[in-house]
Amino acid sequence: MGVDLRQVVAGILTLTMFVMLGQMIKRDHFDSLQDKLPGEGEDAHFESVNAIENDGLVKLSKRSKGPWMEDIQELKPCWSRTDLDELEQSRGYVTFSLTNGPEYHVSQVADAVVVARYLTATLVLPDIRGSKPGDVRNFEDIYDVDKFMKSLDGVVKVAKELPNEISIRDLAAVKVPNRVTEDHIVESVEPLFKSKGNIRLATYFPSVNMRKTAQKSSVDSVACLGMFGTFELQSEVLEVVDSMIERLRTLSRKSNGKFIAVDLRVGILENKNCHGSGSARAKSCYNAQEIALFLRKVGFDTDTTIYLTQSRWDNSLSVLRDIFPKTYTKESVMPDEKKGKFLESEDSEFEKVIDFHICSQSDVFVPAISGLFYANVAGKRIASGKPQILVPADIPGTSAPITNYLSPYVAKRNHLAYSCFC
Repeated sequence: MGVDLRQVVAGILTLTMFVMLGQMIKRDHFDSLQDKLPGEGEDAHFESVNAIENDGLVKLSKRSKGPWMEDIQELKPCWSRTDLDELEQSRGYVTFSLTNGPEYHVSQVADAVVVARYLTATLVLPDIRGSKPGDVRNFEDIYDVDKFMKSLDGVVKVAKELPNEISIRDLAAVKVPNRVTEDHIVESVEPLFKSKGNIRLATYFPSVNMRKTAQKSSVDSVACLGMFGTFELQSEVLEVVDSMIERLRTLSRKSNGKFIAVDLRVGILENKNCHGSGSARAKSCYNAQEIALFLRKVGFDTDTTIYLTQSRWDNSLSVLRDIFPKTYTKESVMPDEKKGKFLESEDSEFEKVIDFHICSQSDVFVPAISGLFYANVAGKRIASGKPQILVPADIPGTSAPITNYLSPYVAKRNHLAYSCFC
């Protein structure tokens, strides 16, 4: 009688589950990597499960097989246009580009809107630049231009392009830190704008910090609008995302259409800096085997459907599929007729945008990799009433309530989104 190698591997993984989980690093290490992931060490300690449930943040679903949680009511924007002064006549132009993927785009737009509003300048519709030289797209290739311009009506003036009489060479290059403050604009941006008349803005990220602050600022309403109220996918990209989500839900009949999205990319996992070093051995990412063991131990059934942000299948992911056979990448669930355009190359802007929106809309999101993708997906999920974000962790004993592993962004309500939404 032949031996099924896949069953042998699955059996070995099950037997070694406790050993492997005992070696996994605690979740507070994952969330305390200041430069890579928001959340200080103390934010990683959760309140009791009852306290979390009584606060209305999550409720376990009684209709689905497994430890699924119910969505909560979608939050409403706290910002108001009535808080904004009447728009003054424009005194120049602010240009900028969107770079590095959608998790950066939301911050770049927020900072550009804040700067343009303060300077009473016209904001020029940005282009989108990929990681490779010459990889430049128009804004409308990915995002809805009309939605963007309409959302900023009365806040800042928006032009689709610079007037012909203004040369790109005449623009003063200005760098601003993410979540730029009014003081920084006054000290470092306004003088250049007054002397040059037009500027080209670039946002840099001194740290990945999306926690809300206690201090209130006059630019808060504008920043919230820029980050959460401007972006909508253009129709063709939205159609692809919707069809992929529908496919995943169809594959998830045994869990009432619910599925998990895991941000797991092999290229980043292979980076030696990903797995931590030093005596603390702080981890900033988890591999396929660790994710499989974590999900199984918190109670997800082996029939659970899992979507990975890895674009194409890699052999290192087989250990995850051995435990969760319904594990898919983009190439498995994207309509065949769309692959030529939207799976055109590794690391394309289309693929990044698709991942960002699927992870934002899945029933559960697991950030296997720390960074801004996790932080800004969390913000979008909080705003839309989907707080089920589980951070991988060492689980003592044989099991633990799934609510113990909610992201500190949700458990502590310390994400910037909680300043923008009520």
